[in-house]
Amino acid sequence: MNESTFRLPKMDCPSEERMVRLALDGNSEVKRMSFDLAGRSVTILHENEASAIVALLEPVGLGVQLLDSRETNDSAAIGPANQDVSDIDERSALKKVLAVNASMFVVEIVAGLYAQSTGLLADSLDNFADASVFALSLYAVGKTLGHKKRAARISGYLQGTLALGAFVEVARKFVFGSEAIGSVMIVTALVALGANAYCMKVLANQRDKEVHMRASWIFLTTDIIANIGVIVAGGLVTLIGSSIPDLVVGAIIASVVLLGSIRILRAAR
Repeated sequence: MNESTFRLPKMDCPSEERMVRLALDGNSEVKRMSFDLAGRSVTILHENEASAIVALLEPVGLGVQLLDSRETNDSAAIGPANQDVSDIDERSALKKVLAVNASMFVVEIVAGLYAQSTGLLADSLDNFADASVFALSLYAVGKTLGHKKRAARISGYLQGTLALGAFVEVARKFVFGSEAIGSVMIVTALVALGANAYCMKVLANQRDKEVHMRASWIFLTTDIIANIGVIVAGGLVTLIGSSIPDLVVGAIIASVVLLGSIRILRAAR
């Protein structure tokens, strides 16, 4: 039995941790996994050579570097492989966060259509991406590998389709023009910012426990950055009377969502 630590330079959010789990789950060589999201690494208890694990991780597209590998006879050297939400408190916290993100997805997409704002529309997709990550984690508990991959594919395809739709909307408004309403953008993004702050409060007592909860906390911080981006864009739209800032922010957020969907689909294969 070997215990190996791998660095994954691009792994910094729950969806990417999930992709790694999907890539390794069901493989008889892998006995245990322990994630360090802050250090962007994973320690794996496995049979055979570390090169076999590298071959499994490379298609995920997060980069992979073998940091250390040693033989061990201690099968309990690291924590259990299934470190997803396992106790009642964590389930309750994730369900609340899932409900908030799903609600904000609806609120922002309606406000985005009303305000002709691609920034709000794209930010709503970011909330959808969050909701799908939390929903997938809850759904996958106790399920087979086939169920996990099927759920990931559905999430990836839906995220990708919505992101492409956002790009089409950005292009359409760039060509034909639009009149984004900056005040609606600012107010809605402030509501989304408050919702994400509430989610962080809900997860505050759990963030230092299971790795998934720590990852979820980090994931929410990126949402807050996106919210601030929409607020700034709304202010610029109001100040200069142009929708260009809104289009730029919308394209940036849509790019992040699309990249995430591609990585999820790659791992699900």
